[in-house]
Amino acid sequence: MKLFTFIAFLAVLFITHLNTRSHADRKEDHEIFDLVTALEASEGVVPTFYSWLDVPSTATLVQINKAYRKKSIQLHPDKNPGVKDIHETFARLGVIATILKDTEGRKRYDFFYKNGVPKWRGSGYYYARFRPGLGTVLVFLTILTSGLQYLVQTLNYKRDLRRVELAIRDARLAAWGPKMEPLQGKRKVKVNLGGGPRQNEDGDVIAGKMLDMVVEQDNVFILDPSGSLHLLDTSSATPAAISRTWFIELLISSIRKFRYSKENFQQEVDNEQSAPTIDRPDSPASGTAMHSGASEGEEPRQAGYVAAVKAGGRRRKATRKR
Repeated sequence: MKLFTFIAFLAVLFITHLNTRSHADRKEDHEIFDLVTALEASEGVVPTFYSWLDVPSTATLVQINKAYRKKSIQLHPDKNPGVKDIHETFARLGVIATILKDTEGRKRYDFFYKNGVPKWRGSGYYYARFRPGLGTVLVFLTILTSGLQYLVQTLNYKRDLRRVELAIRDARLAAWGPKMEPLQGKRKVKVNLGGGPRQNEDGDVIAGKMLDMVVEQDNVFILDPSGSLHLLDTSSATPAAISRTWFIELLISSIRKFRYSKENFQQEVDNEQSAPTIDRPDSPASGTAMHSGASEGEEPRQAGYVAAVKAGGRRRKATRKR
């Protein structure tokens, strides 16, 4: 639950960051990026606003107005009936002309005209176009964190695998000698797992972490203090698995808890249904059952009680008068 809260917190921070960037980036830049992309899609090349209007980059406002009027007559929908996307093209022409007529807008476009339109157009630009919701961001962060966790598992597995192989080699070397020829019987050796000898603060030479092992032919065992032997091989290292990432583990744990609760509930229902019912002695059903199930020796004693029950109640005890 804490991990899920942390992921949700990251998602909120991510969305807040994108919102901040989207407001920080200039809206005029986004408009220019969209127009460049649309021109590239329609023309098949990447024309500039100036070349599309057929004017130089140093064109005056008069030249731009004249070129706009000429181009608008050519691209007017009434003169191009049945032409695909002609309305969008005509509208695009008006936006481009507006940008070039405006001093600030033309200044912004000239910047990209000279330096080129960037491939990465800012997180605010893409967020404004796609606007991922909280659910999308949570899914993205879940996949990202699970992938990173799987990557860490893979790196740890390779590291542990190297350690196991190194420990097996050192144990065989200590048991068989430099020739590494297998010997018969069991041989107990000590393997250094903590690196080579080193000096402590007092200057004394101390060995690394030593571990007792037993080598028997090609098999290497770890000897624990109780005397038990545990086989050491490459299967001792835990491989990476998607099922051990946090989200899959959370999902499996939730399913198990749900099944366990459901089984407990069903068991309680079955226990209640199978529990024996106890009849009260003053009920008619219990009186009949007692009469029918009574032995021959008890029949005279129960006869009066049964008769009283059938009459509508128990016989009252006689009281003495003073």
